[in-house]
Amino acid sequence: MLRKAPRSKAPRVGGHFAIVASRYNARYVNAMVRAAQQTLRAAGVQTLRTVRVPGAYEIPVAAAWLARHHRPPLAAIICLGVILRGQTSHAQLIAEAVTQGLTQLQLQYQIPIIHEVLLLENKAQAQVRCLDPQHNRGLEAAHTALSMARLMRTLTGSPAQRQA
Repeated sequence: MLRKAPRSKAPRVGGHFAIVASRYNARYVNAMVRAAQQTLRAAGVQTLRTVRVPGAYEIPVAAAWLARHHRPPLAAIICLGVILRGQTSHAQLIAEAVTQGLTQLQLQYQIPIIHEVLLLENKAQAQVRCLDPQHNRGLEAAHTALSMARLMRTLTGSPAQRQA
């Protein structure tokens, strides 16, 4: 069952965040990016860097670069994309590769990597999950990123991390 995106106001968090989003299927991805950006800004993030890549397959390498090189360190990276199934297995292969790559990054760098690279059956599903404000996965991704950033701060015990 499709859950509604969170409607509550995101608590103020601060910190440094990034969004990595594909340009492919731009109509849908752009709507998720806008929702995520608005939510993060409303939560008072200190810096928000948005990086656009050609397609979903390129998201993990950009996220890896940000995880390794961004200074100050990022509190979370939100990854956004839309993959529409076609008549071959290509979409499934791309989705699996992205998922594996993002999972490895999250564990390697111990930075929350929020995975909203959606593998969808058709444009109707994309319309609901990306363009409908009640179900926009970009909004949900931002809330998850903020929640994980708060959690990671409590786990580190480092005063510098808690202030980030």
